[in-house]
Amino acid sequence: MLIQAYQKDQKLAEDIKSSVYQTQGFRVWWLGQSGFLIQYLGKHLLFDPYLSDSLTKKYADTDKPHTRISELVIDPALLDMIDVVTSSHNHTDHLDAETLLPIFEKNPTITMVIPEANRVFVSERLKKDVDFPVCLNDNEHIEIYPFKLYGVPAAHNAIERDEAGKLKYMGFVAEFGPYKVYHSGDTLWYDGIVDILKPFEVDIAFLPINGNKPERKVAGNLNFEEAARLGKEIGAKLVIPHHYHLFEFNTEDPENFVAKADEYGTPYRVLRLGERIEII
Repeated sequence: MLIQAYQKDQKLAEDIKSSVYQTQGFRVWWLGQSGFLIQYLGKHLLFDPYLSDSLTKKYADTDKPHTRISELVIDPALLDMIDVVTSSHNHTDHLDAETLLPIFEKNPTITMVIPEANRVFVSERLKKDVDFPVCLNDNEHIEIYPFKLYGVPAAHNAIERDEAGKLKYMGFVAEFGPYKVYHSGDTLWYDGIVDILKPFEVDIAFLPINGNKPERKVAGNLNFEEAARLGKEIGAKLVIPHHYHLFEFNTEDPENFVAKADEYGTPYRVLRLGERIEII
């Protein structure tokens, strides 16, 4: 039986819209895998959504079946309030045409933020002009009111750059009002990651916990212990784990993360699919 969402589809959409006029703090919803929605001052930033079964269909008759273990949390066409959407890299669970095209249709003024190195690939996959996405590299930032997004390196499994030195895999720090959050994209621990992230003093770090196992035949991520330790070392006020409970072959029990977070004294919150958390 599929893992059930805390709330989904129309109920989730109504929950998002119910707080759109709230002026205090900000709100976060987990949409599954690495997808998170941020709401601040009535504006919405959507990190790396994957809201389809495109990978399950693509790999159905291969030696790497992507068997879904949790239900889809929302039809992307219901997300008609999005101002900014990111894709941290070109893997389909972070850059999915079946997810993004309905979102673009419902949000004609949306801004898409991606790594500069991926501009051509993204435009071809999404059948958009190459000038459609706004592009970042590390040590750069852009402002899309009320959000300021900084590009930071991600190692998936290595920090890769194109011939011009532009990152192919990226994380994002988003600053809005007095708040900052870090979305890792997909990344391993690499030399310098703490030094890069610690100065941001993030309110939330969204960190993967599924680990890096070669037998899965896919690029890996932080494991549950590393995510708990990284959150502590960068001084995150809260760590929310992600990249688990989507595909049977590439998941992790979040209780393992909870145990390590308790051991390290890392503040955390494990969200259910479609669940909201409010930061004041």
